[in-house]
Amino acid sequence: MAVHDESIFTYEARLRHVWAIKGSKPRMLVTGSHRRSIVYEIIAEDGTQLFRQYKECDRVTFLDFLKILLRKYPYLILFIDRAPGHREENVQRYIRKNKHRLIIRWFPPGFPESNPMEECWNQGKDDVLGSTFYESFVDFKTAIANYYRTRRFMLDLYKYLCH
Repeated sequence: MAVHDESIFTYEARLRHVWAIKGSKPRMLVTGSHRRSIVYEIIAEDGTQLFRQYKECDRVTFLDFLKILLRKYPYLILFIDRAPGHREENVQRYIRKNKHRLIIRWFPPGFPESNPMEECWNQGKDDVLGSTFYESFVDFKTAIANYYRTRRFMLDLYKYLCH
């Protein structure tokens, strides 16, 4: 069993806390860029994780991610949200074709708190983006990759799913 979600990381610095002289206006470096990285990730009940970064968030990237998942996990019950890319006909056809290996369960609509991945995104965005300026987009993507490759989220998936 595993849970899945995707999140958008925008290449821009976010201020969490700042020290400034009273009455002065703090200055912040910004990229002015609208570049972004879409991160797809799953956390399995055995604690293993799998993530990938993509340029887009659509049915093509989700289908690619599903294929990678089935190479790593030959049998999987996967909890996903009802994003448009997840419900698209080509994706559903692939899921039906692999129904002996992949079982999809849907999170309730309008209840993102039931998905433990939301906590991972909150922590990741604070740790990777919080008050940090990256010199280049490549540095930014590398920081995301290093964070999700080395960070282990010790979440009780059943607690979230039974919430």
